Amino acid sequence: MASRSLTLTRLLRPRSRMSLGNPQFTGHCSSFRKWSTTDAHNVYWGGKWIRRAMFGGTFVGLGALGYLSLGWDTDFSRTLKVLWALPLRLGRDALTAATIAIDYEYSLWGLPEGSIERTRAKHEVHLRCANRLQQLCFQNGGIYIKLGQHIGQLEYLIPEEYVQLMRASMLNKCPVSSYAQVCDVFMKELGKLPHEVFLEFDRSPLASASLAQVHVARTHDGRKVAVKIQHTHLTDTAAVDTATVELVVNILHWIFPAFDYRWLIDEVHESLPKELDFLYEAKNSEQCVYNFKRLSPHLAPYIYIPKVYWNLSTTRLLTMEFIDGVGVTDVDAMKRLGIRPSDVAKLISQAFAEMIFKHGFVHCDPHAANMMVQVAPSGKTGILGKRKPQLVLLDHGLYRVLDPLTRAHYAKLWKFVCRLLCLQMSRGSRRIVSN
Repeated sequence: MASRSLTLTRLLRPRSRMSLGNPQFTGHCSSFRKWSTTDAHNVYWGGKWIRRAMFGGTFVGLGALGYLSLGWDTDFSRTLKVLWALPLRLGRDALTAATIAIDYEYSLWGLPEGSIERTRAKHEVHLRCANRLQQLCFQNGGIYIKLGQHIGQLEYLIPEEYVQLMRASMLNKCPVSSYAQVCDVFMKELGKLPHEVFLEFDRSPLASASLAQVHVARTHDGRKVAVKIQHTHLTDTAAVDTATVELVVNILHWIFPAFDYRWLIDEVHESLPKELDFLYEAKNSEQCVYNFKRLSPHLAPYIYIPKVYWNLSTTRLLTMEFIDGVGVTDVDAMKRLGIRPSDVAKLISQAFAEMIFKHGFVHCDPHAANMMVQVAPSGKTGILGKRKPQLVLLDHGLYRVLDPLTRAHYAKLWKFVCRLLCLQMSRGSRRIVSN
């Protein structure tokens, strides 16, 4: 199958926590050496790894010349912005990649595998390099934030120092477009300013994510809506950033074969164009509604997808019904509504099980910010008189289609997991991958 759900991907990734760079040396170092930028001058420059790093940096620089051609556009101001930003972003990428590579090699030099010194050194270098990667993501923004968020979900593969830092920062410190930039998107997409399109429009965003931000507005007929607006710079830099990240990841894999995250680039190539097309997201949301009504009618009353206003939506601007719910992690708010958190957890599990095993059309970005809870309109109560919850699913930009054979293999795999049949688990995983 051409694409796999993130759930399958997460399950099938190897669970070993391999360090980024794992040279085998026979020497011994009695004390841990903390690496700094000036220490690079003391590294042995004749080594194979440093020659590769120097060549890789040169390759990145030469690659910049090729990517500059992506900046030419009929919009002269846009061309200037790209030409100004591109060398700077490439330079940051090259410097960060080289610094991380050198830090791992130098900090772990000569420390025996499995020793206390190596374990301590590895933890420290993970922390330093995670902070460097975080800084790069914030400086470049756009898809870098998206990559940082994805890294924060890879606790089964990436060292925990990276996961904890990215998870704590990337969801709460996303870039915010100015009101002038918002007006620019409105003019290009709808030919009017926000206050001309809507009766009311809140200039301050309600929330901001890696690719877009959401403003609250009210239509001329009085309906409250949420307007999702794509960050302006993404159109200019998305293709260039994707190519740049791919180049850096390939170079790092060439320098350190143990550092192989090329699969992440494959996922970005497949998912990013879809996430940048808000009309694709709107179609996904309506398909999700249709699937629950047709294939899971028993659960449909407890799943809600905000309505899309097609006449006020484009590829970069999406207008949806405003939903005033509570977060799926806000236990106190659920209790105030008379909803049991355990009922919410069960409903989420049921919803995604239906999507994976029955619909074959899976929402693949189900983090806490993309799900809300409200009281089910049916008025029914559950055990002990508690109200039944209704799950609100947001952000439908990333879906994966699972064919029947993959769903069958995946169902069998869970059957083997529940029965703790290790051999069958291994065979089931291979069947899913081969399919």
